[in-house]
Amino acid sequence: MGKSKTKNQKKSRLSANHVAEEVFGAVPHSFVFHRGQVGKNVGQLVEDMRRVMEPFTAESLKVRKKNVLKDFVAVAGPLGVTHFMIFTKTPSSVNMRLARLPKGPMLHFRVTKYSLIKDVVSSLKRHRMHEQQFTHHALLVLNNFGSEGMHVKLMATMFQNMFPSINVHKVALNAIKRCVLVNYDPVSQEIEFRHYSLKVVPVGMSRGVKKLMQEKFPNMSKFEDISELLMKGANLSESEAEQDGDHNITELPQIYSGRGNMASQQSAVRLTEIGPRITMQLVKIEEGMGEGNILYHAVIAKTEEELQEILVRKEAQMKEKQERKKKQEQDVAQKKALREENKKRSMAGIKRKRQEEEEHDPEVEDPGNQDNRPPVVESDDEAEYYRQAVGEEPDEDMFPAAKRRQRPERPSGGPFKKRKPKEGKKFGDGGKSFGKMSPGGKTFAGKKFGDGGKQFGGKKFGDRDKRFGGKSERGKKFGGDGGSKFKGKPRPGGFKKGPGGAKGGFKQRKGKS
Repeated sequence: MGKSKTKNQKKSRLSANHVAEEVFGAVPHSFVFHRGQVGKNVGQLVEDMRRVMEPFTAESLKVRKKNVLKDFVAVAGPLGVTHFMIFTKTPSSVNMRLARLPKGPMLHFRVTKYSLIKDVVSSLKRHRMHEQQFTHHALLVLNNFGSEGMHVKLMATMFQNMFPSINVHKVALNAIKRCVLVNYDPVSQEIEFRHYSLKVVPVGMSRGVKKLMQEKFPNMSKFEDISELLMKGANLSESEAEQDGDHNITELPQIYSGRGNMASQQSAVRLTEIGPRITMQLVKIEEGMGEGNILYHAVIAKTEEELQEILVRKEAQMKEKQERKKKQEQDVAQKKALREENKKRSMAGIKRKRQEEEEHDPEVEDPGNQDNRPPVVESDDEAEYYRQAVGEEPDEDMFPAAKRRQRPERPSGGPFKKRKPKEGKKFGDGGKSFGKMSPGGKTFAGKKFGDGGKQFGGKKFGDRDKRFGGKSERGKKFGGDGGSKFKGKPRPGGFKKGPGGAKGGFKQRKGKS
């Protein structure tokens, strides 16, 4: 079993966590996202820029089509986000915006050229990129931003504030694994963005000794003595070590990771580009989150009179907006007061009505439950009294418990009675049935569809013979006369018994008695 933590260990861990939270909250954080349809390549560029801004950025930020800029601003406050990097694409160019939260300014850039991480890495013979490099933030290096111009200084300040500041007296060299270079060209006014991996190697020794320090033992089959390896470094490729000079050799103040990088020793700093690579131009600088005055524009230049006119117009718009908002608030307050007054009047009428009912007939317990009717809901009474007292329909949210009035139940409570059919003549009553079907003609005993011919009681298909109501030449069938009803005593000729027990009117089959 492991040793239990002592009281001092717990206190020290809590204090260390508290300090880490304070440090994490003090550094700048960023959102990198796109707006609109940008395509596959620009989408990958957004992912690569998130990689550059790690670890103080949202790595898996989800962006939906219905999200607007105000949604990101509302979320950024509680999360401590200080900068936005927004990519958009038009048919002619790719644009990038840098914004400082919460009140701006916002810088608009036009991206003229860019290369993704996969493009840069694939062009290198040996690349150095691993996950441990992204556990610490990158070191920012600005070049040629000292030229005159307020827009240049504002750009430099914006880039500086996007990355955590470094205290040169307290910084740990082992935490610096990457470098971001931003170079400004005053002639073309282009800004070049580069991302490098940083490596420190010792200098002042031969390539053979460096080979031994890196645990890559060289082939010494052609050497007669070990001194040849240390002094000459023969048979070693020139590409195994870069040519170092005064431009990248420095004295380390601390021990750096890697074999041979000791304090107060000469070491060379080597950079390997890992991407992405962006070349862009500043278009304009705007106050606020894209809604304020234009502080700088690279293409359009306006005079003082035009600027004053724009300022006056915006002030008038702001004043009109404030007046409109104030009037809306007054209207809302007035409507609310009127509703409260109407509600009080309605409640007073309800109380007065109840008192009158109690004084009129105090013995009746529930006057509303008469004739086996369900009691009226109180909220319905309130709505009705409101209509009677005020003379207007109540609002929907004034009586939230109000329901639609139920239909009164039937007094008997029994099932519905069947409807009686219309009186008409039955089967056999003169050959008519079901009453009169239509004024155009009689059916089932009379003329059909305007006396066109007689069926089922008269002649059938040209008076060939008479059936179902008249006498038949071949014999009387189903009732004899055409008007019998088959009740009571049968008339002559209707189902008579003949000799042999056979019924009259039906022929007896031969061969059977």
